[in-house]
Amino acid sequence: MKNDLLLRVCRRQPVERTPVWIMRQAGRYLPEYRQVRDKSDFLTMCRTPEIATEITLQPIDIIGVDAAIIFSDILVIPEAMGLPLRFSEGTGPILDKPLRNEKDFDELLPVNVEEDLGFVLEALRMTRRELQDRVPLIGFAGAPWTLAAYMVEGGGSRNFIEIKKLLYARPDLLKGLLARLADAVADYLCAQIKAGAQVVQIFDSWAGMLTPPQFREFALPYLKQIVKKVTGTGAPVIVFARDAGHSFAELSEIGADVLGVSWTEDLAVARKAVGDKVVLQGNLDPCALFAPVDRLKNEVEEVLAKAGQEPAHIFNLGHGILPPTPVAHTQAMVDFVRELSPAFHQKKEE
Repeated sequence: MKNDLLLRVCRRQPVERTPVWIMRQAGRYLPEYRQVRDKSDFLTMCRTPEIATEITLQPIDIIGVDAAIIFSDILVIPEAMGLPLRFSEGTGPILDKPLRNEKDFDELLPVNVEEDLGFVLEALRMTRRELQDRVPLIGFAGAPWTLAAYMVEGGGSRNFIEIKKLLYARPDLLKGLLARLADAVADYLCAQIKAGAQVVQIFDSWAGMLTPPQFREFALPYLKQIVKKVTGTGAPVIVFARDAGHSFAELSEIGADVLGVSWTEDLAVARKAVGDKVVLQGNLDPCALFAPVDRLKNEVEEVLAKAGQEPAHIFNLGHGILPPTPVAHTQAMVDFVRELSPAFHQKKEE
């Protein structure tokens, strides 16, 4: 592989500099993405392997990041379970049949990954061929708690009232759903690895909506269940539990190779909490990319400094890149990581 920095860091092997990639790097901030989007709706783009491959490759060529992440969406699993999915401009994903009673839960379909999600697997195979080993390819899926939140709410939410009501009133019903989702996500990620993904990330985007005890009861066990099965493939696993810094120590024990850190958390505090058990990923504030370039350089350097010397670090944003982000600033961030990070690795060797 021409650039295997990400794989080496995930495996705690020496690297000459810090690898960098960006969550949502194949997205609306790129004019090239918008040109494709003008011709197709979002779900058609996800379901068409040729289009998904084209979009996945765009930031490799344009921004120069050290990994590709397959273009898809975490809600393909709820859709495969029988919940109709659509996307509304300005609103985001909408599941038109949210789970509101026990009958709704009983009617959920089992997921056959090869049949129901074969378009993602084909996109992975196609992208892997097109990459020609330039950089590693990342696959991903949503975590059970986050998927359940969407399935019960029917979309995104400010307060997540419906699923929190379920959590308090029928924890047994919720846990049954979480267990089913954990099985489906684990099978899906293993299939992604077989199709060509070399690293996988689990997105628990709504982990921060849980109290610490709730996180440890309704999120952590299911993350651990997935990680245990997926690490059996030999591929590195990244877990990003957004705004769940209160449980970094517990997260470091579930077997993941890398923990993502959101921009609301302190990277140095995260390092102290996990010690040398896992690699950390993150955690530049996505809005730092709107700063003047000289200020952006300082922000990048601060993240690198807080990451510490051992074990290794993957540079990323603390959440997804925002649509209005200037492409030139994104390229500058990547250049700053390439320019500044070797000094930190030299210190480590000394």
